[in-house]
Amino acid sequence: MSLYTLTAEKQQVLDMVRDFCKNEIAPVASELEHADEYPHAIVEKMKELGFFGLTIPERYGGFAIDYVTYALIIEEITRHWMSVAGILNSHLIMAYIVEKYGIEEQKMTFLPKFATGECRGGLALSEAEAGTDVQNISTKATLNGDHYIVNGSKMFITNARYGNTFILAAKTNSKIEPRYKGISLFIIQKGNDGFYVQRDIEKLGYKGVKTCEITFENFRVPSNQLIGGEEGKGFKQVLGGLELGRVNVAARGVGLARAAFEDSIKYAQERKTFGVPICEHQAIQLKLGDMGTKLEAARLLTLNAATKLQNGERSDLEAGMAKLFATEAGFELASEGMRIHGGYGYTKEFNIERYYRDSPLMLIGEGTNEMQKIIISKSLVEKYKI
Repeated sequence: MSLYTLTAEKQQVLDMVRDFCKNEIAPVASELEHADEYPHAIVEKMKELGFFGLTIPERYGGFAIDYVTYALIIEEITRHWMSVAGILNSHLIMAYIVEKYGIEEQKMTFLPKFATGECRGGLALSEAEAGTDVQNISTKATLNGDHYIVNGSKMFITNARYGNTFILAAKTNSKIEPRYKGISLFIIQKGNDGFYVQRDIEKLGYKGVKTCEITFENFRVPSNQLIGGEEGKGFKQVLGGLELGRVNVAARGVGLARAAFEDSIKYAQERKTFGVPICEHQAIQLKLGDMGTKLEAARLLTLNAATKLQNGERSDLEAGMAKLFATEAGFELASEGMRIHGGYGYTKEFNIERYYRDSPLMLIGEGTNEMQKIIISKSLVEKYKI
């Protein structure tokens, strides 16, 4: 943690988030998570405190915090309950895309409402046959006068049940080659006919936050809600948004790794076997040493990617590396933490079983880690091209 320092103002924001997590999330996280209950009260408190405007520029009513502080905030929230970070992250990626690619009218209309949480939501991107392969989406948007008519369906959409505003990826040209040139992004809102939130998808972990299937049947979207005002730019806009997305997923990986490590090192000092705390057994010491090192490495990779993003530099390589390493660390440390907890780790009396169930999602979200390795490799070959 010595490679960066926070100003007094940024530290004050992080301290506020830590207090919020300890007072509002920690006491109820286990109960709500096991009941798979949406944290309505937590979300309302987040709205009051301005969480939904954390990264939105001040001129649009947000706090405009830098991405390093943002990554630390996401780590802190995830350390207490990853689902709450998911509710916030999907929303802020949506805001980031509008801020970066929207025309001024779209920014003025939506960003202030995003900042207050009046309009909340996320990305309507994935489909049953199009996850990592974004260009394979089949949802179509056809221009008809001053509206687009949308037909299709989306799968695994975070915030679909209780959110009201989303960025939709749809094909506005299904014949063009390469196929990604036919993708456009739209700002869509609930309220008009043809927008249907279907079933809540039951999941291994990531509970509380509702992940749903949604369908569109002749759903009308005003043409002035085409992001950027020009068709065919959606694929590039999605990739731009995923730079922030991968930083926040990496930060969630760090948060899970930290939760598993902190719970484990505390338990290892309290639990005794053969007359001594288990932290004095070499087998446990080897695990703790490895866990602490990987946690620190994951955090530094994540903050490096966040710094490059904040500086306006291209950060796809660094964000990909951070996402890959930090999420694998979260998965590994959750597993090692369960081993350290022994039989108790397999019960619902300790939080380690929740970390164990939550961690696999990060290996898949924002692009699978297998795909990340391919992207990283191609970027490295380009960087070191002979």
